[in-house]
Amino acid sequence: MVAFGKKLKDRQIEEWQGYYINYKLMKKRVRQYAQQIQLGTLDRRHVLKDFSRMLDNQIETIVLFLLEQQGLLASRIAKLGEVHNDLQQEPEINKIMQLREAYRAVGQDLLNLLYFVEINAIGLRKILKKFDKRLGYRFTDYYVKTRANHPYSQLQQVFKHVGIGAVVGALSRNLHDLQDRQGSYLSIYDHPSLPLQDPVVDSINAAVDRLSNSTNFLNFLAQHALILQDDLPTPSEEHVDDERYHFMSLLLNLANTFLYMVNTYIIVPTADDYSTSLGAAPTVCGIVIGAMAVAQLFSSVYFSAWSNKSYFRPLVFSSIALFLGNVFYACAYDVHSIWILLIGRLFCGLGSARAVNRRYISDCVPLKIRMQASAGFVSASALGMACGPALAGILQTNFKIYNLTFNQNTLPGWVMAVAWLVYLVWLWISFKEPSHDVEENHTPPNQSNDVENGALEKGLKQPLLITSDGKVDEDIDQDYDDSEEAPEESRLPANSIGSAYRLLTPSVKVQLLIYFMLKYVMEILLSESSVVTTYYFNWSTSTVAVFLACLGLTVLPVNLVVGNYISNMFEDRL
Repeated sequence: MVAFGKKLKDRQIEEWQGYYINYKLMKKRVRQYAQQIQLGTLDRRHVLKDFSRMLDNQIETIVLFLLEQQGLLASRIAKLGEVHNDLQQEPEINKIMQLREAYRAVGQDLLNLLYFVEINAIGLRKILKKFDKRLGYRFTDYYVKTRANHPYSQLQQVFKHVGIGAVVGALSRNLHDLQDRQGSYLSIYDHPSLPLQDPVVDSINAAVDRLSNSTNFLNFLAQHALILQDDLPTPSEEHVDDERYHFMSLLLNLANTFLYMVNTYIIVPTADDYSTSLGAAPTVCGIVIGAMAVAQLFSSVYFSAWSNKSYFRPLVFSSIALFLGNVFYACAYDVHSIWILLIGRLFCGLGSARAVNRRYISDCVPLKIRMQASAGFVSASALGMACGPALAGILQTNFKIYNLTFNQNTLPGWVMAVAWLVYLVWLWISFKEPSHDVEENHTPPNQSNDVENGALEKGLKQPLLITSDGKVDEDIDQDYDDSEEAPEESRLPANSIGSAYRLLTPSVKVQLLIYFMLKYVMEILLSESSVVTTYYFNWSTSTVAVFLACLGLTVLPVNLVVGNYISNMFEDRL
């Protein structure tokens, strides 16, 4: 892993190097503080005062340079505006094209300024985190609270970036005005929902959105965790995402998630009756329901590996497996075999493509809508969990066609088989396989994945920065700790389940145990609900279906409360 200090230096614009946050110097100072405190030559009050002053000076340098650059950009736009006004009197195609390119050049310089702000924001966040972890103080809370809401706060000048918004607005309006309006005199203000039509404006707005997320210090103040991307911004990221993203393909992944959850829970209200009709005990319904989850353990592994090469083929295989599984499930009634029933559920579990669904969102959906897509994944799962039992409650009928029986036990299988067949046709017609070599096309020819992987594996074994004399710069990243870098052994691949388990920290083990117990209790409640409610309360299948549907619908409001309200009151880890 390349150290942040080196990554920051590599991404700096050479002419602006004196205005970036001096991450190396501040990290060296943190190390000195730790040594002096350990020796007893420095007290806490002096450390806080000295480091606060140092940060204030760094931020002031950034702010003054940011204001200076905004002024230069505004001046350039003002001069271009004079030319723009002259062209309105005597329009010339060549001059209009030249003016548009000039505006785009200003836009590219504004993009550089946005990357400048983001790099500094990430550097500030990381040095605050390092200070807290290394010295054991809650300095970040103190510093942000005292600086964020002060009327003369320079921190606000950076992270609210109001001036940048004004420059973006001027660029957008003028570029829009220079386009061929085909006789229309309307501006962007008349159509606020009109999509941006110039690529540079799209890129700028995407960068502003990302910067707003990276520097939202109101959330930083409320929840110290700050879940951000550690990687520094790259101008080509949005372009790569757009090439890989296809809305209908995203919709198909969400539909796969929804149908799979419906398929999982549609049998819950009737599984006990189905087991009894095949000569088994009612409680065997727990095995019937759980068989799908057991098979999913294996499907998650091969689907994850398969998605390295394709997204389309795993989804096709998933649809076929689920179609066959539901046909087996439905036919088990007429052949009177509990084993056919279990085989059908195992086939359904082997068709679980949830790993592919999640990976598509992570890899192919642009950052600006990834949060919405992730929310869509959670919502689709919750709605499927609610719709499955509700649909089972509707399928209360009994008839035969030839030798096939259609009743409340078999209809869930037949309905889902038809649903997966329709989905397979839709998938075949509409899915667009994203390019798996987009990233390679943007990589210089002299670099390869093998070289990069080798460098990552040797990251802690080789010097991180070599001076011109061939000596190692000892000031660079010699103080790794658990706040930023994992121990070297944790970077090595796990060769067995035992070695993977040893790599887990106690905190992760506790979280996994809690997650297991939650799922364990939930599945017991769901799988045995029909047996228990029938035995104790004489509930009908329809009543059980309504109960389970209501239970599934509670997932969404609970997620809303936890995600928006409670997370603003407590740190994520609490």
